[in-house]
Order: sequence, then structure tokens, then C-alpha cells
Amino acid sequence: MSFRAHAGFVAALLVSASLLPASLASAQVTAPPATPAAPVDTVTAIARARIPLPAEAASAGVTRFSFIVYGDTRGRRDGIDPQYEHSLIVDAMLRTIAARAAGPSPVKFILQSGDAVVNGGDARQWNKSFTGLINRLTTEGGVPYFLAPGNHDVTTAVALDDPRRRAGLTNYLRAMAQLIPPDGATRRLTGYPTYAFGYGNTFVLALDSNIGDDSTQFAWGRAQLEGLNRKRYPNVVAFFHHPIYSSGPHGAAVIERQTQAMRDRWMPVFRKHGVRLLVTGHEHLFEHWIERYRDVTGARRRMDQLVTGGGGAPLYPYMGEPDLRAYLAASGADSARVEHLVKPGMERGDNPYHYIVVNVDGDRFSLEVLSVDWGTGFAPYRSNRAVLRDSVP
Repeated sequence: MSFRAHAGFVAALLVSASLLPASLASAQVTAPPATPAAPVDTVTAIARARIPLPAEAASAGVTRFSFIVYGDTRGRRDGIDPQYEHSLIVDAMLRTIAARAAGPSPVKFILQSGDAVVNGGDARQWNKSFTGLINRLTTEGGVPYFLAPGNHDVTTAVALDDPRRRAGLTNYLRAMAQLIPPDGATRRLTGYPTYAFGYGNTFVLALDSNIGDDSTQFAWGRAQLEGLNRKRYPNVVAFFHHPIYSSGPHGAAVIERQTQAMRDRWMPVFRKHGVRLLVTGHEHLFEHWIERYRDVTGARRRMDQLVTGGGGAPLYPYMGEPDLRAYLAASGADSARVEHLVKPGMERGDNPYHYIVVNVDGDRFSLEVLSVDWGTGFAPYRSNRAVLRDSVP
């Protein structure tokens, strides 16, 4: 369009506007006040549990209940849509919670072993894709929800003040602000996503395995175990993201830095204090390991590790057995030996989305692996149930 033609077009528009009624002409040029946009860089806190855990002293007599464990919920459209595969898990969990509510083993809490979203530094991913689903568990289901941070949540940065870690950690802490003990509480390491809680006869320790070699976290966690009343808490559970041993793409022939740190620093402490169960993720599959060892009295003990990463992230296949010779040799007088009780399948389709119900009955642990969608009927033990106890005392 030439300059002259353009000028004529603009003049015509001005004449047309002058012929409009005054009120309409005014409406054309006066925009309504803009509604302030919600900040996209602030994570909304997940809702409090409708039925929170009581104070530790109030549940001292409880010896029978259940809890749910699962992990790795990050989705392909994080920040755009709610996590679809994770939503299938949530629907199934809500049915499990409702079915058990009036029975002898109600679900009292949920443990998630990490990787809530793809990029924990992006607030939109928490708000759009994750928080709403967890609100269903805490409000409709009514149960407390505890998340240990994964590498996708806070990155693999080693330095605590690394900007990448700081962004993810800030978002994690905002999301979990109403669910974990506050800074300054006896069961919380101030400034860290590291905390603990007790319910009934079971004590639960949440660790950040991304910084498994951090001395401050190590000292705090060890002190929690050393100061524990084991008559009150015969059952101790630890949950974190990186498995001690695994057979997916993060294990097998690979030894990641975080895994090495957890092996070197934490496993001797777990054995010393008789930790019963480790709940981990990182590998998007299900597998079950048993570590047998001797305690300071020479008695044989058992520690189970569940690798449960079927919460919605892309599924992984079996990649091979890890080389544990150096790890087992380093156990010294503990004489650790490891059994791979349940291996994942060779194909991704062999390893379904799933969650696990852990049943507590005194000092007896048992579990049910519950799969969803096309994986319904998953039977990793030739059924979907197992008892975490050796037949020989």
C-alpha cells in the first residue's frame, strides 16, 4: 500500500469513528481495567490433609494400619496439562483409601520417592500438572502426603547454593509447606527437604539423596536414628529418590554419584539401626531387593528395598544386574548379602504404572503391588502380594 493510500485509509477510519454514538465511540478507545495476572513464578502450596497425622504421642498404641508408596510422577506435558498417567494412579489410590477406611488397616499416609515434575524450577509445572492431583489425595482421600525430592525436582547440582538447585528447592518447599514439619521443628532439618515423622509403631525418615554425601544432612539423619525409642518404634522406614542398587538404566553397569554416596554413607547407618524398609524410585519400573546382614550381636537381619517408579513417568526396561562386589566387600563385619527378589521385565510394556500398599501389623510388614490401566493383573510374586519376612528366624 502506498503512503497516500495508507493516509486515506487512516482518514476514513477517523471519519467513521466520528460518526459513532459518543458512548460507543468512547467504548472503542477506553479499555476496562486489566485483571492482574496470577504470578507464574510462585508455586501454590498443596492443601493440608483433611485427616492429618496426630501428634506422635497420640498414636503410640497403634500397631495396625497401612500406607501407600510410589514415585516418579513427572509427565510428558508438565506445565501444560495435568499429568494423565499420574491421574490414573490417583484415581486408583482414592478407591483404595475409601475401601480400607472402615477396615482394620486404613491408609494413614502416602510416601512419594521423588521426581514430581520434569523441571522443578518451573512453577507452572507444579501448579498446572501436579498440585491439583495431590490436592485430591489430601482432601478427597484425606491422607497426609510426603514427597522426597528427586533429581528432576531439585536438579543434580552438588553445591547447595547452586542457582539451579535453589530454584527447584524453593518450589519444592513452597509446594510442601503445609505437609512437612516446619523449619525449627524437631523432625525437620532447617532449610533442607529432609524430615521425619512417626505414626503408631513406625518411624519414617525422608532424605534428599541428590546430596547423599552432605555432612549436615547426614549428621541430622543419624541423630534422628540414634535418638529413637526403638520400643516405641520397632519399624523404621527410609525413603529417598536414588536406589542403593537397581537394574534399570540408572543402575546395572552404571553407578551414579548419588547412588555411591548413599551406599557409602547411609547403608552402614541403616544396618546399624535396623532400618526395615527402603522406598526409592528413579528407575521407572518395579523391583524388590533384600539385603541380609549381621547386626552387632551377630543376629541375622533383613532390610528390603522397593524400587517403585511407576507413578506416570515414561517406563523403563530391565538393563542388567549391578556389580555389587565392592559394595558387599565394604560391608565388613556386617557380612551383607543381596538378593534380587523381583526383577523388572525386559520390555517397557512388562513394567506397568503402579503403586504399593504396605500393610503394618505389629512387626510384620506385607505389601500389595497395584497396577493400573493396561497393567492391571501385574503379578510380580506370581501374585501381587508378598510378606517381608524370612521363613527362618
